[in-house]
Amino acid sequence: MNRNWEEFLAPYQQAVGELKVKLRGMRSQFEMLSEHSLIEFVTGRVKSVASIIDKSIKRSIPLDRLEEEMQDIAGLRMMCQFVDDIKPVVELLRKRNDFEIVEERDYVTQVKASGYRSYHVVIRYPVQTIRGEKKVLVELQIRTLAMNFWATIEHSLNYKYRGRFPKDIQLRLQHAAEAASRLDEEMSSIRDEIQEAHKVFSRKQESE
Repeated sequence: MNRNWEEFLAPYQQAVGELKVKLRGMRSQFEMLSEHSLIEFVTGRVKSVASIIDKSIKRSIPLDRLEEEMQDIAGLRMMCQFVDDIKPVVELLRKRNDFEIVEERDYVTQVKASGYRSYHVVIRYPVQTIRGEKKVLVELQIRTLAMNFWATIEHSLNYKYRGRFPKDIQLRLQHAAEAASRLDEEMSSIRDEIQEAHKVFSRKQESE
């Protein structure tokens, strides 16, 4: 089918822009209340046309069914310092009334065989356009910095090997995933000291 991709992707781009502002606003509110921010930072993107077509072929998704069947055309990542921050962030998302949660996938407690860890929340977000309201699917990924580092490397290698990792690379990725998990555990074990250090550093900056 012929498709005007610019027109098709516009609502997704608008959704990512609006959600970045809203989710970053959550971090600002923690800071205003002088509380530990559950959110370290937020990033977002819209898939390229080439990536959309490539995934539609892999998943056998007809192009006229993209809006209903491809959940991550628009995607945002919410980074947390600690694993224990992920669930409270998900709870905050569940309480919002500016979008509808469609699906949740917990790869933090149910780690993928590859070693991938993250918490995915798929939402249906209403975008206001000159032609009226349009609801689009957006995937939110909530993860720690260590989880994100591993996932970014794995994603790049996946493109290189087209999902067919050599055995030694696959083994090294699994070992790296275990190391990232141990790092998260160590950071959680000294959470109080880290948070106190942040407070001291923030007070020092304010006094300068």
